[in-house]
Amino acid sequence: MTQRLLSQGQTHGRQVRPGTPVVRGLLASVLMVWGLAATPLSHAEPNYPISAQQKATAQQVAEAGVPLSELAPGAPDSYTVKRHDTLWDISKLFLKSPWRWPELWGMNLEQIKNPHLIFPGQILYLDKTGGRARLRVADAVGTTVGPKGTVKLSPHVREGSVDDAITTVPVHMLESFFNEAVIFDSSDELLHAPRVVATQEGRVMLSRGELAYVRGDVGGRRDWRLFREPKPLRDPTTHEVLGYEAAYVGTLELQKEGLEGTGADGKPVVIPSTFLVTSIRQEATVGDRLAPVPPREFDNMVPHAPRQDISGQIVSIYGDSLTAGQNQIVTINRGASEGVDRGEVLALWRDGAVTKDPQTGDTMKLPDERHGLLFVFRVFNHMSYALILNVQEPVKPGDRFTQP
Repeated sequence: MTQRLLSQGQTHGRQVRPGTPVVRGLLASVLMVWGLAATPLSHAEPNYPISAQQKATAQQVAEAGVPLSELAPGAPDSYTVKRHDTLWDISKLFLKSPWRWPELWGMNLEQIKNPHLIFPGQILYLDKTGGRARLRVADAVGTTVGPKGTVKLSPHVREGSVDDAITTVPVHMLESFFNEAVIFDSSDELLHAPRVVATQEGRVMLSRGELAYVRGDVGGRRDWRLFREPKPLRDPTTHEVLGYEAAYVGTLELQKEGLEGTGADGKPVVIPSTFLVTSIRQEATVGDRLAPVPPREFDNMVPHAPRQDISGQIVSIYGDSLTAGQNQIVTINRGASEGVDRGEVLALWRDGAVTKDPQTGDTMKLPDERHGLLFVFRVFNHMSYALILNVQEPVKPGDRFTQP
């Protein structure tokens, strides 16, 4: 079966903001989720056509805003975006349900030219009219103070690289997992991959900067990852094997491609390929298997509620931990086959305890309680990886999740 890999990288671009307050990054990210974006600024940027139906849907959702009752207690009237903010953090400031942020942002599709994110220094302010709330964006630069201390926000044209933009969630916590965390559909997938057959000077273990000799078809590809011992991941309830998670070892770089064939004397000739160990998570050894490093493509994930009802369980904690807390990674027993999409926000549930009525002695089960949120960032066939955004108690395999 084909290994399904997702990766994240970077692109660069320029952002132009027109003369009326329009929502930038979050709004434009909505368009990305729905497959929407407006005409690109230059030929170097991709063209995202907008159908009349898509445009009408985007405008209807965003321009409606949210009821004032959906605002978070103590939601500020304005907020200045800071470095290291995330869209999730900002959404939590304004909304009880952060994944509903697309409904909060007023939208002008005619002015949105690029799907870039919002930037530090921009001011977000709440527009509360008609019993609904909408969020607007402008820059602090060029603001003036009017009578009675009122602030007039003066948007202006700005150029900037997306390197300065804030992200939807803490991407720096996830970046390594796009290379390291892989679920294979079959235990056989790595059996046919190139493998380490010898080490530099016959060493038992290899460290960074040492050479490994690899047999198998590397096809001239330069960058590879190294894995070991795929382990089965089973559904907590049915015990069905949902996939195989391989232990990540490190990365290798091809130095010289090998040769396998027949010599002039008719005898077989086997010359392994030479690789340099470029990074290491655990020491490499003979028998470890190679998998290509996937291409790095910028693909910003936007938090959103599932598009259908969903429920499932935590399968495992990534790494060696028995339980997990905030900002740790877990696997869940739902994937693409069950309609899971990257960026989905899921609710974590804690099972109610079984106890006794102190007066009658009757057995009681207390109600289940929601105590955290997950953010799905990688999706495989029957499983997905998710980041714990927040949680009240340690998460363990078998814990439940549902739509938020």
